[in-house]
Amino acid sequence: MNRRYRKTIIAGNWKMNKTPKEARALVDAMRPLIAKAKWCTTVLCVPFVDISSAMKATRATKIAIGAQNVHWENSGAYTGEVSAQMLADLGIKYVIIGHSERRQYFGETDEIVNKKVLAALEAGLKVIICVGETLEERERGVTTERIRYQVKSALNGASVENIRHIIIAYEPIWAIGTGKTATPEQANAVCTVIRDTVREIFGARAARSTTIQYGGSMNAENAAALLAQPNIDGGLIGGASLKPESFKAIVDAANQ
Repeated sequence: MNRRYRKTIIAGNWKMNKTPKEARALVDAMRPLIAKAKWCTTVLCVPFVDISSAMKATRATKIAIGAQNVHWENSGAYTGEVSAQMLADLGIKYVIIGHSERRQYFGETDEIVNKKVLAALEAGLKVIICVGETLEERERGVTTERIRYQVKSALNGASVENIRHIIIAYEPIWAIGTGKTATPEQANAVCTVIRDTVREIFGARAARSTTIQYGGSMNAENAAALLAQPNIDGGLIGGASLKPESFKAIVDAANQ
């Protein structure tokens, strides 16, 4: 982490878990544990149906509520979709875009991710853009090329003025939900590639201020070591974000 130049952000991704009633109970359990985080921003990205109850439960706290997906159009015949303007009107500040599960299960391409990023930025949302390589790509030695392509594609058409609304999460696909985790050095190496790519697009000042998260099974045990790396500025947390004590431990590690 480098707080001199950029924010530390810990974001929980609840995925498709918790009903609105369960969400309220989980936030109520988490709130006293993480609400006073001083040195990092804490975000809970919840299912669409949980947004209202989660926002009510975090009212008057510094905990932000985010969404897990968004459509690229403002309105239209897109049954079941939610626009960036709809999220903004609800008071949502953050949205995850391009998570590997969206790419894998719902066919989201780099082009679709880019369209969603631009729509979210236009609506004033902060975007958490996910990039990452498969195990096959890592074993072939093309991690750097894949990550650079994803970052460049996602940011195509964005401006340097947008950079304060952009967070990039490195999530090695081979480490999501598998219990495997990149070593701190491996994770930092790829996050360095991401920062170098942002520098190439937007310049040194923008790259220096961009928050880059690690999103590959960060947990209470490995958070401190990962966050000690110079180019890892936070985490996009999956399973551990559903466990109050585990999530607290990660937030505490980011607060050091």
